[in-house]
Parts: sequence; structure tokens; C-alpha cells
Amino acid sequence: MSYVERRRFLWILLLVALALLAVVANATTLSRMRFEDLARQATAVARVRCLATASFWENGEIWTDTTFTVVEQAKGFLPGVIKIRTQGGSVGHLHSRIEDVPVFHPGEEAYLFLWGREGEPLRVLGWAQGTFRIARDVRTGVETVTQDSAAVPVFDPRTHRFQHGGIRNLPLAVFQLKLKKALEQSAP
Repeated sequence: MSYVERRRFLWILLLVALALLAVVANATTLSRMRFEDLARQATAVARVRCLATASFWENGEIWTDTTFTVVEQAKGFLPGVIKIRTQGGSVGHLHSRIEDVPVFHPGEEAYLFLWGREGEPLRVLGWAQGTFRIARDVRTGVETVTQDSAAVPVFDPRTHRFQHGGIRNLPLAVFQLKLKKALEQSAP
């Protein structure tokens, strides 16, 4: 390899390294939120059923608006049908997926801890941490709740480590009691 070729190779290697550094620098790390913190910071908490999803381009990024019917409201004031905006989705042959951003499918139910400002779309607080999926056992009819972040390691600022945690397969009635207690503690 000649001097010119080595130099060109080193420049290409440097550019690839800088590109990788930029990707890593833009990575997202979620900081663990306690259930009580989710309840306190949420502007609304509701049990919802997904009706439809629609992905679109906006400012060079793919976003998805998901329409839900509100089944039960625990905090805040929501209309009967709400729209949640999440980053990522599919437009044509392009797919964008952001780690820990919840993806919803028509027919499924969940408890969502929502955050929003006047004039802006609602968002799920803490992404996977604010999403609690409801599953129904087909044989018994028993409903359980599992937090999306239960399967994802989340950074715990108290221990300075990534840890698995969250709610898994909690009976719905127990989850509702936990939610009621957390909302009572967060009330001014």
C-alpha cells in the first residue's frame, strides 16, 4: 500500500469513527422513574383501548399518532377519544424504531401515564415506563398488568447501574389499588 493509499484509508477510518461517535452520542438512556413519580408527574392516567395508528413524516422524522378510546380515567381530564404521539413508525417501505418507545396495536388495552401541554399532542410519560399493558387469560378471564419497561434495563440514578425492574403480571385489581394509593399520595 502506498503512502497516499494509507493516508486515504486513515482518513476514511477517521470519518467512520466520527460517524459512529455521533450515533452513540445521540443514543437515549432512560432514567428509572418510580411508580409514585410517574403518578405525580403525569398530567393524566387512563385505561385505554387502541383504535388505530397512523404514521407520518414531520421535520425529517417519522412519527405515529395512535387513537385510543378512554375506558377508565384515573387522573386528569380527557375526552372519550384521545390521540397519543410517539416517535418512530412505518411510512411506505421505511421503518423507524426508537428503543423503549411503545408501539400500540388496534384492540389492545393498557394503562397509560400521559403528559401533555396545551396545544401539543399527548405523549406517554417515560415511554416504556409509563406504559402498562393489560393481558387477559383466555381460560380464566383474569386480567394482569405488565409494565413495558419490565423487560428493558433502565438506568437507576441511585445505584448508578442499569437494572431490570417494573411491574410484571400483577393482577389488575392489585394494580388499581397501587395506582389509587400513588395518586392519593401525589395529590396536593
